[in-house]
Amino acid sequence: MKNHSIRHLTIAALLIGMGIVIPMVMPKIVIGPASFTLASHVPVFVAMFFSPAMAIAVALGTTFGFFLSLPPIIALRALSHVVFAMIGAIYLQKHSSILLKNGKPSLFNGRLQFFNLVIGLIHSAVEMGVVALFYFTGNVPGTSFDGNFYYFLFVLMGIGGLIHSLIDFNLAYFVAGALSKQFEIKAFTQAKQRFLKKQKSMAS
Repeated sequence: MKNHSIRHLTIAALLIGMGIVIPMVMPKIVIGPASFTLASHVPVFVAMFFSPAMAIAVALGTTFGFFLSLPPIIALRALSHVVFAMIGAIYLQKHSSILLKNGKPSLFNGRLQFFNLVIGLIHSAVEMGVVALFYFTGNVPGTSFDGNFYYFLFVLMGIGGLIHSLIDFNLAYFVAGALSKQFEIKAFTQAKQRFLKKQKSMAS
C-alpha cells in the first residue's frame, strides 16, 4: 500500500512537471487572454485515468506553470481545469468500460468520443466563465479585450477552446492507452477487468 502511494505521488509529480514545462516550450497562439498551447491539457487528462485525487492534484500543480509564463487570467483558466478534471475522473472510475472497444484502446470509439465532447464542453464553458468574469468586473494589467468581446468569448474561447480540449484529450488517451499495456493505470485496468468478466459471463 505504501509503495502504491509513493508510485502515485511520483507519477503526479512527473505530470505536474510536464504541465509546468509544456506552456513554456510548446508552440502557442495568444490572442488577448485566449491561449492555445498544444498538449497543455495532456498531463491533466492523463491524471484523470488514474484517480480523482491525482487529477485534482495535477490540475492545481500545472496551474503554477501558467502563472510562471502567462498572464494571470490564463493562469486562472488553468485553475478552472480542476472542475472538468474532477468530474471526468469520477465518471471514469465508475464507467471505465468506455475506454475500450472490443477490449482494446481505440480512438474510434463512439462512447469515448461522446465523453470527450461532454468534458470538452464543461472545460470550455468554465474557462469562458473565468474570462467573462474578468471582462464584467474590469480588465487586469496586461489583458485586453479589443474588438468584439462576444465573438472572442463564444467563438475563440468557446469553439476554439472546445476543439483544443478534444485534441488534447485524444493525445492523452493515446499516450495513456499505450502506457497501460506496460504499467497499471487504474481506469484502464478496471476497464480490462470488466471486459474479461463480461466475456466470461457470456461464455458460460
